[in-house]
Amino acid sequence: MAYNSKKIFPIDLQPRKALGVKLPLSGRAVFESTFQTKDAIRNNIINFFLTGIGERYMNPTFGTPIRNLLFENITNDNIDNIKDAVRRGLGEYFPLVIANEFQVTGDPDRNTVSLLLRYSIKDTSLEDEVVINFEQ
Repeated sequence: MAYNSKKIFPIDLQPRKALGVKLPLSGRAVFESTFQTKDAIRNNIINFFLTGIGERYMNPTFGTPIRNLLFENITNDNIDNIKDAVRRGLGEYFPLVIANEFQVTGDPDRNTVSLLLRYSIKDTSLEDEVVINFEQ
């Protein structure tokens, strides 16, 4: 009988080792740390969505064009461009993330874009979702 073993990230077994920074940046000392891989990956994905392409120093391809497209008319072509850019970026910068469901919806009347990403982390039983609303 075959068993399907799941990975546990070794750093998750050391509760005092911080992995990343929690968003939003509003802790007592400005930064709050994350101590679990699931939380670190979630915050990194949120950071990816909120970063514009060309905004990150020494890494100009990191990010999405979502905020730039908010100042244009929301069309099906723009929605498709967002989907393509996000899929490329997730594949390049987050190889452990498997997108189970990915939706981008636009509201042309209010010039807003809503993004939903349900994902799992490869070789683990960890699942999470990120919902972000971009408004002009």
